[in-house]
Amino acid sequence: MPVTRDRPYAGMNFHVDLGLGDGPDAGVSEVLFPAARLQLNEYRNGNDRTPETRKLSTLTHYDNLVLRRGVIGSLAWYRWWDEARNGGDARRTVTVTLLDEQGNPAMSWRFLRARPAGYLTSPLDAVEADTVFETLEIAFDRFEVE
Repeated sequence: MPVTRDRPYAGMNFHVDLGLGDGPDAGVSEVLFPAARLQLNEYRNGNDRTPETRKLSTLTHYDNLVLRRGVIGSLAWYRWWDEARNGGDARRTVTVTLLDEQGNPAMSWRFLRARPAGYLTSPLDAVEADTVFETLEIAFDRFEVE
């Protein structure tokens, strides 16, 4: 599905599906993608003729996906986090789709067996007229890019 072109895509047109489809709960203003790392262990046989080690891939580590949106009065994010907190099977597939200038899908990231790991609401401040945001931190087992 990725659409290759000569100039980079703008990061302001995207769609997030939290595994439930569209609706106001999917209106996300910021996506912070996680870092993905391979754990490499160094290994050397005692009878190797050279003193260099070999690097062996062992485990894959992912930081959490972070989503941020303006508070709209919906409790959907909180309820999903609450379900995970209370021991329910809150796993879903979360998909972030980058859109081109015409609104067509250009690229997608799918986060498999995703579940909430953190929930945060921004402070209320009577001196500032800022938007109130809620942040959902999502842990997952694996991701794929299409």
